Amino acid sequence: MAKDAPVTLAAIAGAHGVTGEVRLKLFTESLDGLKRHKSFNAGALTLKSIRPHKGGALARFNEITDRNGAEAARGTALTVPREALPAVAEDEYYYSDLIGLPCVSSAGDPIGICVAVENFGASDVIEIEKPDGKKFMVPMTKDAVPEWGEEIVVDAAYVN
Repeated sequence: MAKDAPVTLAAIAGAHGVTGEVRLKLFTESLDGLKRHKSFNAGALTLKSIRPHKGGALARFNEITDRNGAEAARGTALTVPREALPAVAEDEYYYSDLIGLPCVSSAGDPIGICVAVENFGASDVIEIEKPDGKKFMVPMTKDAVPEWGEEIVVDAAYVN
């Protein structure tokens, strides 16, 4: 993904009630990562309020005033400009920085493309799609992924 592309922080999962409140699926480490922004999608959505709810959040936007509007917004990604985010430390990354990067083995052999980053509790896991369409996952640990930047280097022991 281009380093100047907007970054997705959450997605509208559906309506909550009849007054326009929406359920959000968060892609941030905590709700605080979303709270600091008041405007999303280049100003198309203005955050009115937000609160935690069952592994995600409930939010109200000025532009969504009823259940029909909330249902119509289902699936909408909430993005902010890259420059609105804090800089990352040397060993940190935004998921969007990894998605789309080519992956190579530690021997330099092409493996595929990073198509997703997940976190199931222990650490981040990248999903790599091979040229034949098959996918596999690799933990984002120093053992498995010793470096990343213009490409993701995966230790040969983790390539299947």
